[in-house]
Amino acid sequence: VVAMIKELLEARIRPAVQEDGGDIRYVGFAPDTGIVSVQLAGSCVGCPSSSVTLKNGVENMLMHYIPEVTGVEAIEEEEEEGEGGEVVV
Repeated sequence: VVAMIKELLEARIRPAVQEDGGDIRYVGFAPDTGIVSVQLAGSCVGCPSSSVTLKNGVENMLMHYIPEVTGVEAIEEEEEEGEGGEVVV
């Protein structure tokens, strides 16, 4: 499942996001919940359209091709939590 997620992100999703000056990276997949975690970068960070792109584009495509995926969540670099709950910058 992880290999299929990474393949879709690299082959179909990432090039489209990069055309708009942004980037998207695979962070993880939780098989128990079906949630894929991705990190947005470049012009995607802070862009109001990025949440729409994430839900309508990335989530729909992954859920369509990979039945195990139930959703996608974005993790922003500035807000990643490290061990013990401290914020990692």
